[in-house]
Amino acid sequence: MSHIPKTAAAPPRPERGLRATFVLALGTFAVGTDAYVVAGFLPAMAGSLDVSESTAGQSATVFALTYAVCSPVLATLAARVERRTLLVSALAVLTAANLLTALAPTFPLLMAGRVLAAVGAAAFTPNAGAVAASLVPQELRARALAVVVGGLTVATALGVPLGNLAERTLSWRVALGLVAALCAIGAVSVRAVMPQLPGGQRVPLRQRLAVLRRPGVVAVLPLTVVGMAAGYGLYAYAVPVMRALGAGRSAEMWLLFLYGLGAIAGNLAAGAAADRYGPVRVLAAGFTALTVTLGAFAWAAGAGTHWLPLTALLMAAWGASTWFQTPAQQVRLIAAAPEETAVVVGLNASALYTGIALGTGLGGVLLPAGAWAALAACAGLAALSLLCLAATRRHGG
Repeated sequence: MSHIPKTAAAPPRPERGLRATFVLALGTFAVGTDAYVVAGFLPAMAGSLDVSESTAGQSATVFALTYAVCSPVLATLAARVERRTLLVSALAVLTAANLLTALAPTFPLLMAGRVLAAVGAAAFTPNAGAVAASLVPQELRARALAVVVGGLTVATALGVPLGNLAERTLSWRVALGLVAALCAIGAVSVRAVMPQLPGGQRVPLRQRLAVLRRPGVVAVLPLTVVGMAAGYGLYAYAVPVMRALGAGRSAEMWLLFLYGLGAIAGNLAAGAAADRYGPVRVLAAGFTALTVTLGAFAWAAGAGTHWLPLTALLMAAWGASTWFQTPAQQVRLIAAAPEETAVVVGLNASALYTGIALGTGLGGVLLPAGAWAALAACAGLAALSLLCLAATRRHGG
């Protein structure tokens, strides 16, 4: 029996369905800005709350772990909730969470705000992806997913640099207040544009996780964990990493912007290429690029290379070679369990944030030893991702 949510009585025309995904991308832009903006002002936040940068960076670890755990649970509890209501409510929770984080007088209270934000994100992002996949025919599915994930990547290109600018001109607390306003705008926009979309059949958590017994699913998901740990693990510490390569405070904003531009290009190119050439070839090229990029980063940091054009090139390549993987991995999982689209997209989101949590935790431990050590460890994880792909290439290709 199919457990895909019934998202519409009659599917829209392909071009209309693809256009409808852009309002979902606005929501994921708000969610992505919330999730990533701390990277733009981590040192200032750490100093204000009297904790080390490594400790402050663990707010990203807590966010990611909460997301990974809550995503399948919320998918079960909210399965029958009308989709538009669920998406709007999730963005409302994110609005409240960012206000709490912005006003937090202590680090523990800030961490509580990040936990609440992760709950809202876990309710929004997987459902946005599942709805987008249902709005278009199969041959446009990777592109629709890339549009929704594109909201997250655009957040790295615009949200994080603008957060860095707001922190420098005002304060990190004001920057988080602006993120809260962005989440509220996303909620209003989704409410105004998206039609009412019925929820699906409620699937017990045990049955939802039963899809993990499928060889194709259980083979593909670990690559999401390892790949995101490699690519994203140090992003929360992007400012300290850039400073290790000699980047001054005045260069931080546009270097973060270059990372975001790379992420957008990598995500969109991966979506189109996966439709044309298949996801396995896209992943092989991307993980090779990620291994080379992080290895070059580690070499430059260890050698004390302070050449700004090289740092700029590496930041753009880092963004592109991190964010290419999500659309391709989602296509592989949907191919492995086509009648369980919503379930596998949600599980992939949990795996993605598990990888982020592991990578960020590892980065926080290794960063005090030097940026080169943390970068070298992530380069090793990227090489391991290639081995994982080689071992599972027959699944979802």
